[in-house]
Amino acid sequence: MPASLIAGEKRSSSRLSLSEVMTIVIAFHGSGYRTFKEFSTLQVRPHGKKAFPSLVSYNRFVELMPWSMMLLCCFLQTRKGEVTGISFIDSTPIEVCCPSRSRSHRVFEGLVGWGKNSVGWHYGFKLHLIINDKGELLAFKLTPGNTRPMRKSLN
Repeated sequence: MPASLIAGEKRSSSRLSLSEVMTIVIAFHGSGYRTFKEFSTLQVRPHGKKAFPSLVSYNRFVELMPWSMMLLCCFLQTRKGEVTGISFIDSTPIEVCCPSRSRSHRVFEGLVGWGKNSVGWHYGFKLHLIINDKGELLAFKLTPGNTRPMRKSLN
């Protein structure tokens, strides 16, 4: 995707396409690994060479991850269910790093915040979801961790 199409910002070209970045990010979230570095080192590097022949270094991949965020959100928009009249709303924290490392975190700098829930403090995002009685996604919103729960609509 040309750099001019993404918020007018420049980015250097990569050997790894954004769809490949999205695939690896989705695989990480379904993998059960606690950190992306562990997933990258133990799963993607040794077993992903055939599927991703142009695999980039861990540091370069972390630089590419924010570029795939917008496309992942667009993909989720296409996966929405139908409104049935019964809806459930909830939010969950998404930590971007250990709280003790929050001062040195740079990947999502300016986009994340401190939040507190029933479990304790976290540093990262908060994912707000509305689902119907069939479990289908109706709406979602990703906000800084310090955002209060959404009680109205996520639109």
